[in-house]
Amino acid sequence: MPPRLTVVRIASSLLSRPNASPITSFLAPLLLPTQQRAASILSSLSDTPGAYSKKIRRGRGPASGKGKTAGRGQKGQHAHGKVPAGFQGGQTPLEITQRERGNRKFNHFKVEMSPINLDRIQSWIDQGRLDPTQPITMKQLNSSRCLHGVKSHGVKLLGRNANQLKTPINIVVSRASTSAIAAIEALGGSVTTRFYSPTGIKHVLRGDSHPTISLQASPALIQSVFKTPESGWDDVALKAARATVSGQYKYRLADATGRKDIEYYRDPAHRGYLSYLVKEGESPSLFFKPPGEAREKKGQTARRQSAKASADNRLF
Repeated sequence: MPPRLTVVRIASSLLSRPNASPITSFLAPLLLPTQQRAASILSSLSDTPGAYSKKIRRGRGPASGKGKTAGRGQKGQHAHGKVPAGFQGGQTPLEITQRERGNRKFNHFKVEMSPINLDRIQSWIDQGRLDPTQPITMKQLNSSRCLHGVKSHGVKLLGRNANQLKTPINIVVSRASTSAIAAIEALGGSVTTRFYSPTGIKHVLRGDSHPTISLQASPALIQSVFKTPESGWDDVALKAARATVSGQYKYRLADATGRKDIEYYRDPAHRGYLSYLVKEGESPSLFFKPPGEAREKKGQTARRQSAKASADNRLF
């Protein structure tokens, strides 16, 4: 048994007195035991509540509380463990009949772009962080920290404080507002909107793809990047320029494939990089048919039907 606390306290008080008598100092070794031990707490040691939980032993008799059916209830489909996750008994799932609506609903058609305004671009030019003599692309905007990252669908140019823009610039972005286009072109600059896929944006920011030129890039866009050769630009020179871009970069820049994107970047009003593909009198919409095409198609259908009828009337 360890010593009682009262004995320990008396001995420590006698030893701590400054004017202790010689008798007290002589009796001190007899009052204290040879092996000093604190009050016993070994019998009251325990884990912190909730430190561990006892393992549930299922199907080991009624005394455990989880015997017999082991917590699975009385027979039924769920008692056998054969029900897949999310199975609702064969009915139409609730996420279809009573799906979420409103702000929490995920919109597959949502376009997320990083906004950039004209006053911020002019501020970066004044600080010497952007070179207005070179085409300004999302790579320059991101590397100069004019943009803090680019979202999955690219960059949209907005016209906030357009009167602060004093420098003519040539900028290539994903989309641009009407006011921003008007302000830049009034100073003699140019705006080009081109399609960027989420993967293409990563390649451009990483330097693995050219930020402007692709297979469907317009000749004017290629001429603005490369110096004009002495012999002028022809199909051979344009193909050589595209081949040069393909050889310098690891990945080729993607072009628009969806109908919605193709129609947007074919529109001259949006300064799309595919607007050169729209001939005079045509619309950027892929549903548009030039005048006379509908009559010609009807004539082809009539000739095809008459040929089929004459083939059916043959004896051999």
